Amino acid sequence: MNIKNIRFVKSLSNINQYNDSEKLPEIAIVGRSNVGKSSIINMIAGNKKLAKTSATPGRTRLINLFQADDEFLLVDLPGYGYAKASTDEQNKWAAMIEEYLHTSEQLKAVILLVDIRHAPSEKDKQMLEWLVHFNVPVIIVATKVDKIKKSELPKCKQILARDLKVGVDNIIVTSAQTGVGKNAVLSSISQILGK
Repeated sequence: MNIKNIRFVKSLSNINQYNDSEKLPEIAIVGRSNVGKSSIINMIAGNKKLAKTSATPGRTRLINLFQADDEFLLVDLPGYGYAKASTDEQNKWAAMIEEYLHTSEQLKAVILLVDIRHAPSEKDKQMLEWLVHFNVPVIIVATKVDKIKKSELPKCKQILARDLKVGVDNIIVTSAQTGVGKNAVLSSISQILGK
């Protein structure tokens, strides 16, 4: 898949504002607040300034829509598990994510981001179990591979695979800094969309 242009469409502060009238297939992105969702969007887009990245995790508090050519929408959902947010705020984000995943008729797959350096959190595992239960195709993407030594990669992938109960080959390793894994992510999206 060769994307020529990804552009920001709009942000939704409330799931009631969501309207899939665009009728484009949707690929949602979920993960912990500090996992690098904005960086992955920028890597896929080939534009480091498209999605705002921040040194402070938990900045994405909205549902952000990005259109890739006339092919599909990337749906950036709020990050979960941000400790500094109030419980009420975290619950609100969780409800927004869950309602979107239940509501969208155009949802074709979810990219679940996990940090290669850490074992998946309980919320990561719950998210994957939920998606599998509802037969939503999942692309598991391990971020920040540039932050570990090459010699550590096999062990880190093994831990992720074991804890998420998937095969090692089901995990795409990426680095937004170097672009590693970009083609594999695009290839997975392409397969799901039948392009």
